[in-house]
Amino acid sequence: MRVLICDDVPELRALARLALESDVDLSVVGEAADAREAVRAVGEQRPDVVVLDLAMPGADGLQGIEWIRRAAPETGIVIFSAFGAGGVRDRALALGADFFVEKGQPLGELRAAVRGAGLSRQAS
Repeated sequence: MRVLICDDVPELRALARLALESDVDLSVVGEAADAREAVRAVGEQRPDVVVLDLAMPGADGLQGIEWIRRAAPETGIVIFSAFGAGGVRDRALALGADFFVEKGQPLGELRAAVRGAGLSRQAS
């Protein structure tokens, strides 16, 4: 499964890459630092799943969900964010994200969400 990681913190992108690529069926095909870069990379790399942070300077992840859904509706979206409380999780899911994983959770949850998002989009 081909994955794109979008987070404005390079160290978090590296951690997510390491966690995802520890699974032989997941391959990170690109990285982006904001939602605009992510949409461009989705068009170029055609990933199965985008791992998307919400809080980023410039274009944030909520905007990114909408843009990715329009540009590549077949692409799964997993939100990987520190902002799980309140209505942010519900809003992200309502906009079209497939899964929401809070940063700080075991990284196995991120791998499972990516796999789930990819498989659910392939089935539709």
